Amino acid sequence: MFPLHLYTIVVDVRRSIIVSFWLLLIASPLLAADRPLIICYGDSITAGLGLTPGQTYPDALQRDLDTRGFKYKVTNLGTSGATTKDAVVGLHSLLALHPAIVIVEFGGNDGLRGLPPNQTFRNLDTVLSALEKAHTRVLLAGITLPPNYGSDYIQSFDKVFRDLAAKHHPAFVPMIYKDLVNVPATIQPDGIHPTAKGAGIIANTLLPVLTPLLHKGP
Repeated sequence: MFPLHLYTIVVDVRRSIIVSFWLLLIASPLLAADRPLIICYGDSITAGLGLTPGQTYPDALQRDLDTRGFKYKVTNLGTSGATTKDAVVGLHSLLALHPAIVIVEFGGNDGLRGLPPNQTFRNLDTVLSALEKAHTRVLLAGITLPPNYGSDYIQSFDKVFRDLAAKHHPAFVPMIYKDLVNVPATIQPDGIHPTAKGAGIIANTLLPVLTPLLHKGP
């Protein structure tokens, strides 16, 4: 569990999913020309709110994969303020990119807004079902909530990710921030978003779970 100060609720509600997707659709022939796509699909944690280009966890993941000889293109489809409802809205454009693997990182904003956990479950279930139907491999990245949300709500929220993992059997990281706990200089002053150091640790957290989904080219 994170210290409480890591959960200052600052919600960036800018919605740019549609614009981002259309830009990626235009660029997708170039992105996918040489390498299969790994798409990081999520909220501001993925988008890298407060970071400069090259500092997000998708950027760090790309460097890690390159170093290990995996020939994949990691594409960042994170949108600050996005909820699981936004994840459903963006599905058509996501699937149009024909990703080989999608890292699904949504739910934090649902929890911070106190949305019903069954709503979060339904939305993420829709996302995972669509990816399954498209024969796209999935890594599901979960998150938890600060203790002031109450044990009952937190338990129901955490159960969403466990139940989704049990139903869909994706690669699964229950808590994307698990390796940041008590590590200095990994969270920005807003108490929510990772620093560049924190983003690198997130990439390291995801990599062992992602690696079994990968293959090395010739």
